[in-house]
Amino acid sequence: MPMFLNTARHVPVREPETSSLQVGAHTVSLTIVRNPRARRYLLRLRPDGTARVTIPRGGSRHEAQSFLDRHRDWLAQQIQRLQARPRLPTVWAVGTEILFRGTPVRIAAAGINSIQIAQECVPIADVTADLRPPLERHLRALAARELPPRVLELAAPQQLPVRRVTVRNQRSRWGSCSRRGTISLNWRLIQTPDFVRDYIIYHELAHLREMNHSDRFWREVAALCPPYREAERWLKANRQLMREA
Repeated sequence: MPMFLNTARHVPVREPETSSLQVGAHTVSLTIVRNPRARRYLLRLRPDGTARVTIPRGGSRHEAQSFLDRHRDWLAQQIQRLQARPRLPTVWAVGTEILFRGTPVRIAAAGINSIQIAQECVPIADVTADLRPPLERHLRALAARELPPRVLELAAPQQLPVRRVTVRNQRSRWGSCSRRGTISLNWRLIQTPDFVRDYIIYHELAHLREMNHSDRFWREVAALCPPYREAERWLKANRQLMREA
């Protein structure tokens, strides 16, 4: 899990810093970002092998470096775990297994110019080419049709003022919520089970009442979506299957 440290002062927004970091025998690309909404330092190793350190409000570059130095061993362990994972295919072909609505399904040929996953039939110009781009476009379009109505459906009983819903190709988050009431969701939620999709929606809806991740926010999430911890566990276990490029 990510490593963190609490802090409390104010820091203005700045552009991310990029550099390289030596961790044992590995050279890792490092991005350092300042987030005035964050309340603690955060260190993450992304699926692509890059590291990211978040400096919270009141934090400093010097404290971030000290925080990073203290957790080099943790970062080295995460790198080893990442390298030990079996690499998923970057090119999709007939027979490739992907997640769809929370279930692993194989891409099947459905004719000369079409493929099928579960009940979805997708027109394809060339079934021998990389099927990932056209299939992801189809899944994204499907998500764009299904996710916005579901947001409004879940928001209505709570009388939460959703102004707009967008579906985006987000690489580092499942969703976001603006102060103006715009909720953005990752199209890859179409790959999750319904209860996980709904948890992410409830998570963003909760931000309409609490624009933070305070204890009060998490109490709001628990009230809206009691099985949220189970959904978090599913996301952690399956994140790599959906996000590896």
